[in-house]
Amino acid sequence: MALVAASSLVASCSSGGGGGGGGGGAAAAPPPTIAPANGTQQVAPDQPVVVKAAKGKLTDVTVADAKGRKAEGKLSPDGKSWQTSWGLAPGATYTVTAHGGDGGRQTTATSTFTTLAAEQKLESGLAPLDGEAVGVGVPIQLLLGDDVTTKAGKQAVERSLELRTSTPITGAWYWISDREVDFRPQAYWPSGTKVKLVAHLSGVKAGDGLYGTKDRTLSFTVGAKHYTRINARTHEAKVYSGDKPVRTMPVSLGRPGDDSYTGVMIAQEKDAHIIMDSATTGAPGAYRIPTDWNVRLTYSGTFVHAAPWSTGAQGNSNVSHGCVNASPSDARWFFNFTDRGDIIEVTGTTRKLRFGNGPTPWAKSWTSWLQGSALGQPVTTAPLS
Repeated sequence: MALVAASSLVASCSSGGGGGGGGGGAAAAPPPTIAPANGTQQVAPDQPVVVKAAKGKLTDVTVADAKGRKAEGKLSPDGKSWQTSWGLAPGATYTVTAHGGDGGRQTTATSTFTTLAAEQKLESGLAPLDGEAVGVGVPIQLLLGDDVTTKAGKQAVERSLELRTSTPITGAWYWISDREVDFRPQAYWPSGTKVKLVAHLSGVKAGDGLYGTKDRTLSFTVGAKHYTRINARTHEAKVYSGDKPVRTMPVSLGRPGDDSYTGVMIAQEKDAHIIMDSATTGAPGAYRIPTDWNVRLTYSGTFVHAAPWSTGAQGNSNVSHGCVNASPSDARWFFNFTDRGDIIEVTGTTRKLRFGNGPTPWAKSWTSWLQGSALGQPVTTAPLS
């Protein structure tokens, strides 16, 4: 089918009848050529629409679906060709209208074609939340509804991700799993950066018969740099805003056998009141305690939270089940101070943070992170428009 379609693209085009030649009986300008050709069916959604001027230059090209939604595209510097920038929606009908000219003679060509329907639809979601203000350590997470198992599929997904920022950023995408790819800068996000991601997933071929059917857009702002250093040996948490220390809190970390994780984590979520239940860690019945002012650090259940029962140990010994215990007043202050994505670094324990136990982009070096990209190269963001 692909070979038949390819040959038909070279062989034919459709003119909309807009010859419009010069006076004195001069021949009409030849119309632009369009691929896919008029009437083509089952066009692969990731196949680009290509328009070429037969003579002269193109003056205008539009590609629109039946609802009038236009596909993005770019005109070549010499004005002789035009091509779509991203994939097309599966199972849709598109009409191409191309105008060209040569020496005052104008011409028009049109082509209507239908794209292949997706056998499976690739659903997706994004984090952080649209419009959210986040900390300097937050990654961008693209979560997928199906496994993308091939390198070609992963590369297609990465190519569809258009990242724009108010300050130029160099970073990279990393495949956490076959269903999640994350972006982090080489260093932390600069405070005040405005970020916009457009995931042009519609038409992306992620596997056999598996296509994206919907684009996604995400915008967020990076807030002040908050950095907290927690030392299990000194039993202190030092909190910084920018490079300025703003609070030192006595804390108690995990007791022997329940050691806290050492590593660079981020504040993942906040909840003012929850119940800590050991059943969620595989030890039902060990404890079930209501806690206040909770800031999550790992998927496995590490939090900074208020622990009025351990204030006597805070600042001098480690007695928790792995969380970071603080006094109610310190925990409440920290809860209100902290944004999702703030950096929280724990040192002084023998238990190393496992990559993937939460959004953990800073658990890997930049070199290691770059190796997780299917394209194997860094991304430099485009200007925010």
